[in-house]
Amino acid sequence: MVLVAYDDSGKVIDFGALEIQAVYISGNVREPFEYYMSDPQSRASMDWSKEPNYPRPDYLSSSRKRLVPQLVYKGGILHSWKKKIAVALNRSFFATLPALKQVPKGEADITWLIYDLKLHTEEDPGPGRYYLTKVDEVFTEFEPALLSITTPLPGKMEDFIKLLQEKLDEQLETPPMNQTIERPF
Repeated sequence: MVLVAYDDSGKVIDFGALEIQAVYISGNVREPFEYYMSDPQSRASMDWSKEPNYPRPDYLSSSRKRLVPQLVYKGGILHSWKKKIAVALNRSFFATLPALKQVPKGEADITWLIYDLKLHTEEDPGPGRYYLTKVDEVFTEFEPALLSITTPLPGKMEDFIKLLQEKLDEQLETPPMNQTIERPF
């Protein structure tokens, strides 16, 4: 979204952008939904969290495939124009990002607006309901934030080789059935 400031006559005097970042899921939502819809009354309290393909957030794909390209292209353009960008995202998603160097609000190029679902209690209006609530704001400069998010933190190569060896050993424990044809023609 492009946020616009304008004067009393409707002339644009400033602008910035808001990127609302959703999270991909891995798993399958359609099958349990269809199962539920075939008999909603008796299945209203079903717990399918232990079933295969139960949906879960895919934060890694969300940051690599969605957030980073948005920051590189849209954010890069806005940064070159010295305009601000706000990124609204879920608290759990933000927690998976690498540590971002924070700066005072006045020095920030990016404002990270962090949201979570909060259950309202008896004292709150609408008790027993969840409300999307802003729980934090983090202010960063554009380039250090982008560098932090896009720089991989590789583990030890020895650990990777050990994992490869374990996977290979699993495959070699059950060797393939190879048959030789003695006289093919």
